[in-house]
Amino acid sequence: MEKYEAVVLVKHRAFVQLKTALQKMMPADIAQLLSEMIEEQDGFGEKELTLIFRVLPKELAAETFTYMSSDLQMLLINAFSDRELKAVLDELFLDDTVDIIEEMPANVVSRILKTTDPAKRKQINELLNYPEDSAGSIMTTEFVYFRRDDTVKEAFERIRSVGVVKETVYTCYVTDCRRLVGRVSLLDLVVADENAIIEDIMDCTVVSVGTHDDQEVVANLFSKHDLAALPVVDAENRIVGIITFDDAMDVIREESNEDMAMMSAVMPNEDGYFKTSVWKHARSRIVWLLVLMLSATITGAITNHFEPLISTVPLLVSFMSMLTGTGGNCGSQSSTMVIQGMAMEEIRLKDFFRVMFKEFRIALICSVILAAVNFVRIIIMYQNVKIAAIVSITLIGTVILSKLLGCMLPMLAKKIHIDPAIMSAPLLSTLVDSCSTLLYFTIAMKILNVAV
Repeated sequence: MEKYEAVVLVKHRAFVQLKTALQKMMPADIAQLLSEMIEEQDGFGEKELTLIFRVLPKELAAETFTYMSSDLQMLLINAFSDRELKAVLDELFLDDTVDIIEEMPANVVSRILKTTDPAKRKQINELLNYPEDSAGSIMTTEFVYFRRDDTVKEAFERIRSVGVVKETVYTCYVTDCRRLVGRVSLLDLVVADENAIIEDIMDCTVVSVGTHDDQEVVANLFSKHDLAALPVVDAENRIVGIITFDDAMDVIREESNEDMAMMSAVMPNEDGYFKTSVWKHARSRIVWLLVLMLSATITGAITNHFEPLISTVPLLVSFMSMLTGTGGNCGSQSSTMVIQGMAMEEIRLKDFFRVMFKEFRIALICSVILAAVNFVRIIIMYQNVKIAAIVSITLIGTVILSKLLGCMLPMLAKKIHIDPAIMSAPLLSTLVDSCSTLLYFTIAMKILNVAV
């Protein structure tokens, strides 16, 4: 259904046709439709948004609510009566409720908590007390579990009775005094005899994560083991919740966006581009811009030191940007590959010298090819063998140095518990610029035999 169709149906109060049309759409598409209608306005506001939402069936409305932006959610919460708000919250999974609460201001949070029943409110508060970006903060406590001495028949009875309100029934867990001892899939239960004992068909090799483990660890485990769900355990191996694949996907997207921002010398921002104010955008960028600008004075100081050399051979200046740019590009290539390798757990800290040796060989091949091409180019354009030699030798040194720095810095950052992405763009570019400039003029001074 298009936006204008929905607007027309709301204006003419054709709610039966509207409900029929919306029921044919996916929850994410309905949320996007409502967002676009609010953004374009055109007579569509809070009242009309609430009318459309009230038309939706209860389960579809709750699922659509989870896909909405926090702004849209707040509009609806403010428009809801306490009874309507409770009806929506009762249909939400616990982790979705927690995600909504984390985005809302204090007055809205207090209203949400007031309308939830005491048991659910206690679970919400427990999840909110876990450290931000930890496994505990993104898990849900709604999962299906069995005892090890249950039969398959009893397991199916439990799924039928509680499965409808659980996050997933495709992977269930086996406990012994609340301790995690195994897991069974729905397929295992379907193909087993109904009198079979759960302990006999369960898989004892269960991958789990601790409540305080970082969410990046969670994402890596999902990727490594192709999991649909991941159990979360406390210090005594008691299962306290699970993380499902959709939550892991959100973590992966969040971590990727954060790394991309850091690699671009921008402070990470959880809000969207248009939702973030101009002032906040500027504030997130200015810190690194100031650092890079001030650190560039090192390169300037090196250039000033070799001013007599530049005065003697002004042509040297024309190759500086090419050398620093090539060095920066080479360093970025290496750092990107190493950061990606560490994120996928293909590269570990123990591989430090192995990675350096590999990057050195790559740099050697690339630098010789680049130097040969530049040597020929300079000979053709300037007919100056000495300048061609200076630039070519510097290029070999710059490429090797930048690729080694590009692989070293992220791994050293990981060693001292700093985000490796920080080292990729800001610090790397400054070091490469300074080192390549110093190397360039030193080599030129030796070959041209000019004293400084």
